[in-house]
Amino acid sequence: MSYLNFNKTLLINLDKSLTKEMIRTNRAGAYNSTTLIDCNTRKYHGQLVMPIPEIDDTNHVLLSSLDETVIQHGAEFNLGIHKYEGNTYSPSGHKYIRQFDCEVVSRTIYRVGGVILSKERMLVSFEPRVLFKYTLLEAHSPTLLRFKPFLAFRSVNDLTHQNDMADTSYVEVQDGIRMCLYESYPCLHMQFSKKITYVHQPDWHKNIEYFKEQERGYAYKEDLLVPGYFEMPMKKGESIIFSAGITELSPRKLKALWEEELTRRNERVDMFSCLKNSAQQLYKREGDKTYLLAGYPWFGARARDQFVALPGCTLTIERMDYFNAIIETSIAELKRFMDGERTGFKLLGIEDPDVLLWFLWTIQQYAISTSIEEAANRFCEIASDIISYIRKQNHPNLFLHNNGLLYTNGTEHPATWMNAVENGRPITPRTGYVVEINALWYNALKFTSLLSRTNGNEHSADLFDYQAEIARETFIKTFWNGTYLYDYVDGNYNDIEVRPNMILAVALAFSPLDRHQQKSVLDITTKELLTPKGLRTLSPKSGFYRPTYIGGQLERDRNYHNGPAWPFTFGGFAQAYLKVYKESGRSFIERMLIGFEGEMTELCVGSLPELFDGNPPFKGHGGMSFAMSVAEILRVLDLLKKYDNANIQ
Repeated sequence: MSYLNFNKTLLINLDKSLTKEMIRTNRAGAYNSTTLIDCNTRKYHGQLVMPIPEIDDTNHVLLSSLDETVIQHGAEFNLGIHKYEGNTYSPSGHKYIRQFDCEVVSRTIYRVGGVILSKERMLVSFEPRVLFKYTLLEAHSPTLLRFKPFLAFRSVNDLTHQNDMADTSYVEVQDGIRMCLYESYPCLHMQFSKKITYVHQPDWHKNIEYFKEQERGYAYKEDLLVPGYFEMPMKKGESIIFSAGITELSPRKLKALWEEELTRRNERVDMFSCLKNSAQQLYKREGDKTYLLAGYPWFGARARDQFVALPGCTLTIERMDYFNAIIETSIAELKRFMDGERTGFKLLGIEDPDVLLWFLWTIQQYAISTSIEEAANRFCEIASDIISYIRKQNHPNLFLHNNGLLYTNGTEHPATWMNAVENGRPITPRTGYVVEINALWYNALKFTSLLSRTNGNEHSADLFDYQAEIARETFIKTFWNGTYLYDYVDGNYNDIEVRPNMILAVALAFSPLDRHQQKSVLDITTKELLTPKGLRTLSPKSGFYRPTYIGGQLERDRNYHNGPAWPFTFGGFAQAYLKVYKESGRSFIERMLIGFEGEMTELCVGSLPELFDGNPPFKGHGGMSFAMSVAEILRVLDLLKKYDNANIQ
């Protein structure tokens, strides 16, 4: 039995199977995502979802679903499933499922009487094309298969409804058809590896519901066009391949294409291999540029997320090729930003105050993975330029004060990762001297000093060290309250809420805190914030604690950073814990990882979501596969694998 295997008992239980999703990508922005039983529960779900830059910057659902029907002796058994009003599911194809697994590619086994049918799926790398392979494993009498495509041709942010604008005509192509519902869209080519009969019967299937959208307070009903159906006979032991893409191909090449793509897949046999696979799903090539997406299904490339997640999603899984490609793309955009450009960036949020500091942290992780000499040779110049840019007060919202600390205005617009807004203003208005920004600043100065000294530039190194010492002394005076660190300080206001941001001041390679202070911060974090799914964003002792991420958009935004636990924060916590407790802390961190391993078969199979409720049972929410979550747990696994007491700084 594979690591990611689900049996009939779970799959036919809709309360359980509909909460489990899967997502596969082509590393160029396109993806395939649905639940384990192929019942879409989000408007973001679809068998082929892809970017169409000619229209806008979002993804678009072309092929929403593909329903299969097994026909024997004139009796039809529909394997599809859709939700309609009144909690009605029709057809009820899930009752025929006997097994689902996705160790290499996702595979569903159906049984209808004496018929056993296997369905496997994959996306073609770097091409917007989804492939389905059907194999008739068992059949005691002549068997027909019928396929009904459900077409959407819409943005993932919208829903479609029956309309007179949709072009329901089709054009025959080799062993299939092509259709284009609207002029602005590319044609969708649906082809088979075997000669097939197509019957054109355009019909709108109305009021299909997506209950995940209903839970989130959004519109949740749509109409999908079924243009007709494909039909073919199959023999026992025979396999056929279905292709949906925006270009035509030769059906004779489908088998070879499937086999070629299969060789690129890796087995998912434990948490590390699952997260490694998930990390690589987040890469996105755009021409000669490469980015790391913040997550799926609705995130783009966000600067802060990219730099926090990049080491875990590349260095820890030995994908230096993607680290290099993404970092070079990033440097080009950062240089444009520091040269004064303020628009036209693919990296969203590049102007956020902490982005440059997280970039330097990323370079620091590269130095740890390779050597300080190599890092200095490659990145000393850009690191020094960033420090100079900040010191010269060139950043639009990051101001170096005479006391050595960085000040940022977070009252009008969010300044940190706690960026939820209400009526355009931050719900958590962290402003002034922010604890993790200044911890990152001290760390950046010390690291850049080390790079400069390694390159033989003693004068610059001494200057950075001098600046760092001023920042360290003021950091203690400003943030240390005798037990832990204020979250932010603005004038005479000291924010006393216990939040996870202070753990970074312990975890960083260069910490402004002494050993006693590090342990004190770690202890209160452990007691009040630690959960099996990461650190809570706010202590339960706070009157503002809102641990559950439920309800409409406004309620969820208000709760977003005021109680739920975020998995990515466990990376900093684990590093801090090992720094303070050294070898004696290793078993504790290993035990805490059990909570994350359990998630490999939960919300998004083989990946980790954006956040969890802060209270038991710690239900997962948000983006189903989130880069920072995946990356930081990979980094913890890597830290334990390489663990050497002498290397914990």
